[in-house]
Amino acid sequence: MSDRRSGQWPVNQPIDLGSAELTEDEVYVKRAAEKALHEMCLDSIRHDLEQQPTGPSAQAKARLWCAHILAIADDVATAKRKAA
Repeated sequence: MSDRRSGQWPVNQPIDLGSAELTEDEVYVKRAAEKALHEMCLDSIRHDLEQQPTGPSAQAKARLWCAHILAIADDVATAKRKAA
């Protein structure tokens, strides 16, 4: 058994993210960039929530974030269905 859990960063052998022409180093850099973007988005939301004066207002703001994210997901899904 390994000391790392499934999905733990960094991975020993990154998977191919869609292009067989990328080298292992390029795939690793691409994955690192995607992870950094993910972390920046979550940190931005966390910063906004930390600006709220009370716990209930932070929870209300989190519900707004969720609603906005779901609305974006619906728009993207609709556009992808139309493009297919």
